[in-house]
Parts: sequence; C-alpha cells; structure tokens
Amino acid sequence: MSSHPSKRRKLADGAQSSDGAATSDVKIQKQFFKSAQRWNLEEDYENRPRKGKQKKQKKAADATKLPIRVAEGTWVTQEEEDAEIASDAEWLESEGEEAPEEEEVQPEPEAPKIPEKEQIRRAQEEMAKIATQLNEDPEEHPGAFKALAKFSESDLLAIKKLAIVVQMTVYKDVIPGYRIRPASEDVAKEKLSKDVKRLRVYEQAMVTGYYQYIKTLAALAGGAIRDKRAKQPITSIALTCACTLLNAVPHFNFRGELLKIIIKKLSYRNIDKDFIKCRTALETLFHEDEDGQPAMEAISVLTKMMKARNYQVDESILNLFLHLRLLDEFSGKASRDTVEKQDDGSVKKQKQKKEFRTKRERKLLKEQKEAEKVMAHADAAVSHEERERMQSETLKMVFASYFRILKMRIPNLMGACLEGLARYSHLINQDFFGDLLEALKDLIRYSEMDANKEDDDSDDENKEDEEDEDDEHEFVRDTSREALLCTVTAFALLEGQDAHNARSDLHLDLSFFITHLFQSLLSLSVNPDLELGAQSLQLQNGVRRNNRINLQTTTVLLIKCLSGILLPPWNIRSVAPLRLAAFTKQLMSGSLQVPEKSAQALLGLLADVLHTHGRKISSLWNTEERKGDGTYKPLAATVEGSNPFASTVWEGELLRKHYCPKVRESMKQLEKSIKSIK
Repeated sequence: MSSHPSKRRKLADGAQSSDGAATSDVKIQKQFFKSAQRWNLEEDYENRPRKGKQKKQKKAADATKLPIRVAEGTWVTQEEEDAEIASDAEWLESEGEEAPEEEEVQPEPEAPKIPEKEQIRRAQEEMAKIATQLNEDPEEHPGAFKALAKFSESDLLAIKKLAIVVQMTVYKDVIPGYRIRPASEDVAKEKLSKDVKRLRVYEQAMVTGYYQYIKTLAALAGGAIRDKRAKQPITSIALTCACTLLNAVPHFNFRGELLKIIIKKLSYRNIDKDFIKCRTALETLFHEDEDGQPAMEAISVLTKMMKARNYQVDESILNLFLHLRLLDEFSGKASRDTVEKQDDGSVKKQKQKKEFRTKRERKLLKEQKEAEKVMAHADAAVSHEERERMQSETLKMVFASYFRILKMRIPNLMGACLEGLARYSHLINQDFFGDLLEALKDLIRYSEMDANKEDDDSDDENKEDEEDEDDEHEFVRDTSREALLCTVTAFALLEGQDAHNARSDLHLDLSFFITHLFQSLLSLSVNPDLELGAQSLQLQNGVRRNNRINLQTTTVLLIKCLSGILLPPWNIRSVAPLRLAAFTKQLMSGSLQVPEKSAQALLGLLADVLHTHGRKISSLWNTEERKGDGTYKPLAATVEGSNPFASTVWEGELLRKHYCPKVRESMKQLEKSIKSIK
C-alpha cells in the first residue's frame, strides 16, 4: 500500500501556526465565559415546579440563595422573598405554565333554625327514651348517664330545667341501698367474671354521673339565672331536687355536697318558699335518721355556717336542733367539750369460761367472723356503740352552739337558745351547771341594761338597722320574756336530773332567779302583751316568722317559773313559809290587773299552792291572826324583806266582783279550799 507522505512544515512557519492555535483557543474560551455569564442554572432549577414543599421550607431556601451576576456585570443579592411573587401559582406562571385556580372556601350553609317548641319536644322524647332504658336495665346502658347530662348544657332554659328534674328522678330510682366505694388498683387487677365487671363499670359510671349532676345543682342553686316568663325559677327547681335526693337517698355518696347546697340557702335571713323547703328537708332528715351519721354531718355543716355568719341567722335554724332523735334516745350526759356515758350494770357481760377449740376450729371461727363483718358492712348496719359515738359528737356541737350564743347574747336567738337548753336539760352534765347558771344570771343582768340603752338610743339603732342589708325589719327585744326564759331554763336544768342531789352536792344557788322574778311580778301584771306568744309579738312588730317551737305566751312562762319556785317537784315540802306568803300576796295583787285568762291561770296556781302548803299561808286570809309586825313592802329588794305576814289578802273581795264569770268562779273555789283547811 502506498502511503501518503506526511507534510512537513518549516520551523519558522510551525512556530507561527502554534501561536495562532493558542490565540484561537483563548478566543473560544473567552466566548464561552462570555456566554456563560448569561446563564443562570440555579435560577432555572429553582423555577422548576416542585410538590410537597411547605411554605416555611421555601422561605428558608430563598433566604440562603447565593448572589448572582447580572448582564451589566454586577453581583446582586436576591431578597428573602420577591415582592412580585405571592404564591405558588405565580411561580408557575413565571414558567409559562397555567396556574390552577385556587378554590374559594365557601362558608358552610347555616343549619335551619329549629323553633324552641320543636327543640323542647325533641329533647323530651330523647330524655324519655334514655330514662326508660335506665329504668328497664340500667347495667346495660352505663353511658346513658352521660348522655342525659348533656341536656343540662342546653342554651334553652326549659330544656335545662327538664333535664335536672329527669336526672333527679332517674338517680332516685336507680341508686342502690348501699354506698359505693371507689375501685382500687388492686381490685382492678383481680380476675373478675363478666357480670361483676359489668356491674362495676355501671356503678362507676353512675357515681361519676351523680357527682357531676350534684355539681350542676350547686351551680344552678347558687347562680342568678332568671327567666321572666317562667313561673318557677331554675334555682328553686335545683333546690327542690337537692332536698328530694337528701331525703330519698341519705345513705349514698356525696351526701355532704347536698347538705352544703341546702344549708347555703339557710344562711340567708330572707325567708321564702325555698328557705322553708330546705328547712323542712333537714327536719325530715333528723326525724328519719336511724344511723346518726347523716345527722352528725348536717349539724357539723350547720354549726360551721352559723359560726361563719357570726350567728346572724334566723331563729328557726337554731330550732332545728330540737328535731334531733338523740333528744329522746341518748342516755348520756354532755357539755360543750365532753360526754359522759351512763354505765348500766345489767348490760355488763359476765366472763364466760373459755372453750377449748382445735386449731382448725379456731381458723374456721375466725373466717366466719370476718365474713360476718363484711356482711354487716355491706348491709350498712351501724352498731349501737357507733351510733352512741355519733350522737355524742352531735350533742357536743349542739351545746357548743348554745353556749356561744349565750355568751354573745344574740338578741333574736335568745328565746330559741333558752328553749333549747330547757329541752336538753336532762342531757347536760351536772358539773357544767355552775357555769351555765352564771351565764343565765349575766344574761338577765345585761338584758336589763340593754333595755335601758334601747330606750335612750332608739333613734340611732333604727338608723343602723335600716343600713343593715340582711335585716328587713327591726327586731324588737322583749327583755321581760328573756328573763322568764332564763328562769324557766334554770329550774328545768334541775328538774331534768337528780336535782335534789345536784343542788346539795354542787351548792347551786337559785335565789337570784327567785328574787328577780319576785321584783318583776308587778311590772309583768301591767304588761299589755302578757297573753301574746312569740309569734304574735313578731307579727305585731311587722316581722312574720314560721316558728313552731317558742310559742308560749308570757303568762305560760310565768306559770312555769312560779311552779318551779313554789311547787318544786324534787322537794315540794321544803319551800319556806315566808317565800310562799310573799309570792301569794303579790299574785293576788297582780290578779286584779292581768287579763281574764291570766287571772284564771294565777288563781288556779294559787289553789294548788293552798292544797299543798295551806297551813303555812292560811293566816293571810284571817285578819285576826297576823304573824308579822310592821308594814308590808311590796317593792322590797328581797323576798324576805317584803314582810308579807304583816298584810292580808284583801284582793279576794274585789275578785268576787270581777267582770268575768270564770274568774269569779275560780275565786269561789279558792275560798272553799281555805275554809277546808281551817
């Protein structure tokens, strides 16, 4: 094969050709770089549409962009966010692509408004359905309690009222006769049968729903929700439900929460239908309490409320203590701090001879006792000792309240306090008699001082009473009535126990009460309100109160005091003749001034005195058998200083001509008794 000869170049020309190639490469490179200046690869990459990127990531990427060189040859830093580009749609438009139109968020169409009557009708049907399910088989529908509670959150007041009444009826029917304890962790880990698990789930759901329901009642009872169109406000309905549940299921859980709702209403001094309803509920609770625990909790909350209110409550609240069953059932003695129980020798168990038992028998007996203990707890059986303990604690709280009121001398509570002490006299510890009698003496002294101050500063007190928001009417004190109540209480304290032993052992002196009563007999005889009771006096002063306890008239209180002084049941023959004669003379003088019914009562008392102590005072009716010298002093400071035997009972001649036939007849019977003595 022939090969073409290679071309040879000259050296000088070769040098020139290599220089030309070099210059051409440089030109090409310069043109490449010159054209590359117009390239923007990063921007092209960034302008590509991407999916799944969030706006925050895009902002972070744009903030870290590198500077670029523009056509003019300068370096420019891109802004964090181009003002012209506001959304991904504009990014797509810059690439020449059609941006998808954003979907406008259209507001949801409003649901058609249902009329109130239709809403109420539907709620009634739904609640009736749920209540029927719970009544038929409550264990199968544990979630029904929560569904029923949702109706209490309705905006319509009518549905809310209906919901709380329906829940009250349902809980009243389904609540068992025992208290449900919370499930512990150890019990939850135990292996249980299907029926037991279902029962426990139902019980926990019921207790949870019941607690939420009571919280709703508390909010509604203390709220200010009013409906002008409603005949009965929702607060009244809530209080009615609370009272009904307290009386229907007092043994169940959250009894204390119900008591707080009811007693909070009783803390106000405005007496209305709801107030009377709550007070009646507590009276029923005290009457029907067989265990002692509900009454003890109620008295505890009640006494704390009165103490917090500084005992500025209505007297009917204090009279609730007289409805306790321990007034007739408790057999111990108590004061405000201690309780002494009576030892009954017949109850003491004799020591039994210890029987021999094998180890197996002892083990079986122990298991049997444990089983009986569990059954007794399940049946909520309260032992006699436990009941006495609860009644003792209740009695201490009652006496503590009475004694605080005596020391504070609350005007509107003195009648109820003294009445309560007289009724509880057989339960008061004898060691506490001295302090109690001193408190009664101080009360009589201060009542007289307060009466004088009231007469001097009546105008100032009226202004202060008008400024008081709680008192709608001015309370008018009857100091003479309070003094009589103190005297009745003092003699009732001795009458209720072994008074003749207590009087000698404790050296109790009742002469202060006897002297004060003797000095006040003449002023009482001209009292225009002598035959009016506490309720009548309050109505007369413009204050209407439903008081069932302190209803005795002043005449009745006076007869009780005189009977305790002249005819003491513990030692009826020990009354001194001088005291009998002084009181007889004063009573005959007072019979001329008092109304006809009071005159009959006084003459009847004198007939009993003559029947018992006729020989001691018969000389008062005979002018020729005067035993005393000097003059009779009816206004003497002491009974002995009046010198009654220096006078005669001349008032009988005027009482024979009394305008009332019954008074004249009573006087004739009295004279027959005197003649029979001679």
